[in-house]
Amino acid sequence: MYREHWGLKELPFENVPDPRYFYPSPEHQEALMRLFYAVNNRKGAAMLTGEVGCGKTILSRTLVQDLSTDRYEVGLVANPSLPPLDFLREILYQLGVESSSTSKIDLLHALNDVVVRNLNAGKDTVILIDEAQAIDDEATLEELRLLLNFQLNERFLLTLILIGQPELREKVGRIRQLEQRIAIKYHLGPLSLEETRKYILYRLEKAGLQKEVVSPEAFTLIHRLTHGIPRDVNNLCDLSLLLGFSGGAREVDLSLIQKAAAAVTQS
Repeated sequence: MYREHWGLKELPFENVPDPRYFYPSPEHQEALMRLFYAVNNRKGAAMLTGEVGCGKTILSRTLVQDLSTDRYEVGLVANPSLPPLDFLREILYQLGVESSSTSKIDLLHALNDVVVRNLNAGKDTVILIDEAQAIDDEATLEELRLLLNFQLNERFLLTLILIGQPELREKVGRIRQLEQRIAIKYHLGPLSLEETRKYILYRLEKAGLQKEVVSPEAFTLIHRLTHGIPRDVNNLCDLSLLLGFSGGAREVDLSLIQKAAAAVTQS
């Protein structure tokens, strides 16, 4: 609705995990580097945690996009709150194998066949579990540990990446054998004031903006109201641009941010 008014080619603050809009803040870049390290060096398992809206999902999609399909086959499980057998079937499905078997042994054999097939083709298998904190069944978490038994004497045959909210660390910690096998861990925090400013400008530029439209004072207020949480920044900035369009504003200033924040509170 407001793109033409602000000189944008597309909406800059959509809360979808589009890798084009991944902003590499120092923390996000560090997290991505560690996940790449875990995958490239076959470290077995890695875990990324962070508060709601901190950018974990878009980071994971950026990782997947940047992994060469010639070298990696990636199974992405986005809804892992499943009983153990359904969980194994979902992993297989995401790796291109459909199975209706109710036998755990059959499912593990099928997964082993996929992993060996990839190995023979010169490809590594990566299983990425998003929203992993949603796993409530400890038996399902136990299956994650057992996946790490797919290994040769000198290397793991698959890489498991767990991504979730802070409570994931507590859940994993209850299963000591799983916790000990996670070689790489990182916790993603919110953006600083300066990184919030850069984040907003980055997304506006990606969306085609070629001029400055946000006042310095507005950046400070945005950070104070959102605490540097990217999802909240997106929501506030998107509404501010909409209200600015409807009111004929040419700059996102303090009053516009305050108006948008009041609207968010009322909703």
